[in-house]
Amino acid sequence: MKLICIGRNYTDHIEELENEKPTDPVVFLKPDTSILLKKQPFFIPDFSNDIHHEVEVLIKIKKVGKYIDRKFAHKYYDEVSLGIDFTARDLQSSLKKKGLPWEKAKAFDGAAVIGKWISKEEFSDVDNIDFRLEKNKEIVQQGNTKLMLWKINELIEYVSKYFTLKIGDVIFTGTPAGVGSVKTDDILTGYISDKQLFSIKIK
Repeated sequence: MKLICIGRNYTDHIEELENEKPTDPVVFLKPDTSILLKKQPFFIPDFSNDIHHEVEVLIKIKKVGKYIDRKFAHKYYDEVSLGIDFTARDLQSSLKKKGLPWEKAKAFDGAAVIGKWISKEEFSDVDNIDFRLEKNKEIVQQGNTKLMLWKINELIEYVSKYFTLKIGDVIFTGTPAGVGSVKTDDILTGYISDKQLFSIKIK
């Protein structure tokens, strides 16, 4: 399986990091070794002093597809979840300044949290899903998929031009504003509407 991540998909997040608004989705990959194991804490790696949380709505691909038209994209996933794209912001900034790839800052071990999966049938519209991240019981990020620059079906169409989508692949659809640093003993809890889909302790 592979994790396909979308960057700069919410205008407010683009603005908070002072990035340029893209003309196409920004795409990067994480390996399956970046998935944080269930019930395990997230350990701050020794190569960064500024790990940021980025909460994102996830979808899981259920069948193989290539060059998928967006009008058929809804047939390629049945489940939705919430996760975190942990980012070593200091390392990422250094790599970006040198024009180098981001993988060391985004794809390290434990950098991807995947919450509980729920049926997309629970939503009347996947392009209108409220979600939030709480840090120590205070809301730090909140968003709605209607605010995405590229909606879920558009992302499936776009990504499948470049990568064959396979069963079990996960698409991280981008993060809203509010990203910030984590520190030891923080508790991060993610919700879609009022359903808690994950809770992670930082160590």
